[in-house]
Amino acid sequence: MHKTSAWPLALIYAALIVFASLFPFEGWRVQGISPWVFFTAPMPPPYWTWFDVGLNLAGYAPFGFLLALALLRTGWPRAAVPVAALAGALLSLSMETLQVYLPRRVPSNMDLSLNAAGTLLGALAAALLERLGAIARWSRFRESWFVPQARGALVLLALWPWALLFPAALPFGLGQVWDRLEEALTDLLEDTPFIAWLPVRAPVLDPLSPGGELLAVALGLLIPCLLGYCIMRHLGRRVAFALAAAALGVAATALSGLLSYGPAHAWEWLTPATRAGLAVGLGAALALVALPRRACAALLLLALMLHLNLLNEAPASAYFAQTLQAWEQGRFSRFYGLGQWLGWLWPYAALLYVLLRLSRRDAQT
Repeated sequence: MHKTSAWPLALIYAALIVFASLFPFEGWRVQGISPWVFFTAPMPPPYWTWFDVGLNLAGYAPFGFLLALALLRTGWPRAAVPVAALAGALLSLSMETLQVYLPRRVPSNMDLSLNAAGTLLGALAAALLERLGAIARWSRFRESWFVPQARGALVLLALWPWALLFPAALPFGLGQVWDRLEEALTDLLEDTPFIAWLPVRAPVLDPLSPGGELLAVALGLLIPCLLGYCIMRHLGRRVAFALAAAALGVAATALSGLLSYGPAHAWEWLTPATRAGLAVGLGAALALVALPRRACAALLLLALMLHLNLLNEAPASAYFAQTLQAWEQGRFSRFYGLGQWLGWLWPYAALLYVLLRLSRRDAQT
């Protein structure tokens, strides 16, 4: 039996719940009230909406589903649902308790109940799919499409469209983090002798040329395609995968535009340079379908390094900065920590994965 991808996905999703629940991780203080005060609060709370109800149910359902699925696939069929439900309830209880010490967050017994219910629903869905044979069919599908050591790449590919939901300065431009990191280090080392050790980059004022934007978009699409090729054998399936990745990436970017700018501007990002970049990226992916898996990994490493260097040398526009501010302080504040960290870290996690894959002596071609 191959190692299941459900375990790392469940752990990653739990970490994302922590980010969403405790973001922005500042202002911690003892407020002089019991950490269990929300247990005795009236239910429902004075201010609630059906959107909050749906968000709390849907937010924990994937965690329950993934954790129950992991337990089911590792030989714990009877314990899968109760253990997953208990884990979700304890995780939610921990988050609500910690929110007592964050003035900007409001703990709620209603949120706790809905989160626990969402976890249970997700776990029951996994158990139902197992009973209907859907999990076994997925296992057969995975064996026919992917090599046995595919878990890491499958986890990264599952997270890629979610990472695209956070607004990026360029479409498919994940990993543009150096400016923020430099600002954070400057604030941390200010008024200390170590500030002189911090390398200072010359400010970049000129935006990317249309050709540079085209290349960045093309690489942003080519990277997940090459990642999929690293774990796939059949050429026809690689073609189908590349087409599906392009469609999914475009859909996720359009959804990000819709959330950021409204339905009327959901496709504003699709500039002539972006359209050309998508065509070039997809064309390159289709041209490389016959490349051996190890060669795909080597090319993926080069594409990641070039893409990250290109993005982090480009300045962000003032309009993009306004968009980020809306996500940080507006109605997307709870989702902000989730999407931001996925968008920042995904390419670096892919870089680490491909380095480890290339370092294996027994890697097959």
